[in-house]
Amino acid sequence: MVNDWRTAGVVGTSTDDAGSGSTGSGSTGSAATLPQAVGWPEVSVVMPCLNEAGSVGICVGKALAGLSAAGVAGEVVVVDNGSTDGSAAIATAAGARVVAESRRGYGNAYLAGFAAARGRFLVMGDADDTYDFADLGALLAPLRAGQADYVLGSRFAGEILPGAMPWLHRYVGNPVLTGILNRLFDVRSSDAHSGMRAFTTDAYRRMQLRCEGMELASELVIAAGRADLRIEEVPITYHPRVGASKLHSLRDGWRHLRFMLLLAPRHLFVLPGLVLLGLGAVGQLALLPGSLDLGFHRLDLHFSVLFALFTILGWQLVLLGVFADVHNHAAGWQERRRWPLTSIHRRFTLERGLALGAVLFTAGLAIDGFVLARWLANAMGPLNELRPALLAMSLMVLGAQTAFGSFFLRLVTAGPSGGHGRSGWTPGAAAAATGAAPTCGSSWPVGGSATPGTDQATEGDAATPGRPRPGAAAVPDETASPAGEAAARGQSGGRSGADAPAPAGPPGTPLGIPAHQH
Repeated sequence: MVNDWRTAGVVGTSTDDAGSGSTGSGSTGSAATLPQAVGWPEVSVVMPCLNEAGSVGICVGKALAGLSAAGVAGEVVVVDNGSTDGSAAIATAAGARVVAESRRGYGNAYLAGFAAARGRFLVMGDADDTYDFADLGALLAPLRAGQADYVLGSRFAGEILPGAMPWLHRYVGNPVLTGILNRLFDVRSSDAHSGMRAFTTDAYRRMQLRCEGMELASELVIAAGRADLRIEEVPITYHPRVGASKLHSLRDGWRHLRFMLLLAPRHLFVLPGLVLLGLGAVGQLALLPGSLDLGFHRLDLHFSVLFALFTILGWQLVLLGVFADVHNHAAGWQERRRWPLTSIHRRFTLERGLALGAVLFTAGLAIDGFVLARWLANAMGPLNELRPALLAMSLMVLGAQTAFGSFFLRLVTAGPSGGHGRSGWTPGAAAAATGAAPTCGSSWPVGGSATPGTDQATEGDAATPGRPRPGAAAVPDETASPAGEAAARGQSGGRSGADAPAPAGPPGTPLGIPAHQH
């Protein structure tokens, strides 16, 4: 059930002209192409809600008071994610517009709320009374002044009240996860998993959010950095929540870590692989003449076997990293490519890969031929050539991996005949043609797990049946056409920016912002 979409939950503005300048719910135009509708709220405060009867009414009241104190026309949108305790009715009575989202998940609830929102600025916050919505002015000030596209309310830069955050989350979980996220994705955040943020509708489109579960908290920071948004942080106060927490510390921390690692193949695969490859190659060459005395220990044959393992495993990890990077880019999860991935993708051709594989395999075969000749010269008697034999095996395995890996990389980047490249294929164009784009579905870690300190969780998340999985069919052209970019962002061109209005329409329609980017 949804309240009347033109009048409910709007404070500080007349609703008589709410439909002016709109194209109606059936419009296919982008929000960026329409004039600002008279009477539309400037700010939409979006709250996900799952069985928060004890706090949702309080949060709605504080948000309306905060909008009034900030002197902005605004609305409060509560997304009911299947509550059974009357939360929706309480939110309605408090003055919110309630949107029902049957698909469980913190991300699903927020994306539905963002799609239903009519404001030029979107504010997100939990409905458990941990965030003080009465102080929205500080969060909105950088957006309204045009100084930022995305504002994060930092609990660690502000104040965490006694009992608001468990010791494990405050001193271990949040700092560690935030530090890892900053390192992997070159962002600078003091509180990556804060539940209170604000951004423009244009920034929302540019981020192309898709996660259905609590990983949305990590995705927001990653996507904001990837889209080169102007980011600011403001200190906020974090309060003890009303009701029981839905957090599961270890499980939820692992889900966020897993999500970040899968989006960072350079750090997960390539860099560790290069370290192992270098260590293995140097070690094998150092031990090729014989044992090596380090003074405190003698490295002998067993270390030659270990270094051979390092060499093969390292190269396998590098190849996996290249494949994962191709997949992520094709699925729309672009990472800022850095060495060596930039060089690999720029210089790779199937023929060069096959040539490199052939050189490595031939070198190994030649060393094995030398060992065979020594054995025959010794009348096929006892042979002590295990070190060169291990080096030969390593080179031959690396050569075979390179050759077959090159075929696979060619397949996923250009197709068997190279038709993807000749036809101008890009994921954005494919999405525009099919009406589909990858989501944070079953191929990715999704779910209603909560982040430490962000415990407005929705439970029982699952990938939505019938949604397409992210799939690598080609590497996106990073200089894709503007039309392709617009299609990927759900835009149709025209005016853009923080002042881009949303077209009129009931909450069930996209309102110019793709609800789930699928």
